[in-house]
Amino acid sequence: MELDNNNHSVFLLYYHLVLVVKYRRRVFSDQMSQYAKDIFVRIGSSYKITLEEWNHDQDHIHIMFRAHPNTEMSKFINAYKSASSRLIKKDFPEVRHKLWKEMFWSRSYCLLTTGGAPIETIRKYIENQGR
Repeated sequence: MELDNNNHSVFLLYYHLVLVVKYRRRVFSDQMSQYAKDIFVRIGSSYKITLEEWNHDQDHIHIMFRAHPNTEMSKFINAYKSASSRLIKKDFPEVRHKLWKEMFWSRSYCLLTTGGAPIETIRKYIENQGR
């Protein structure tokens, strides 16, 4: 097992995040998912977050990532949801037919630590979403 570290600590923190499209609208395509994934990687780097696994269904996404202990999860999630919502609606205008207000994501989200299950079990679960 390879551990992450910084100047004063060693850690291995995995999270499973589920984000749902507002009103559970079925708008996610493979292309939009890749776009949202790229935004996640870009924003995550400034929060010391490393993407491990990503998959989507038409109305939600599953993300497994690693983070540092001092990462403020709620700030990161809100930054990601705000930026991705704005950029997706700008670059995928067809979304406006199903989501006519400014919000793309539901206000709520699910964030789980993954210490209770082996990482491979969670990875396989995420890989099989939307199939």
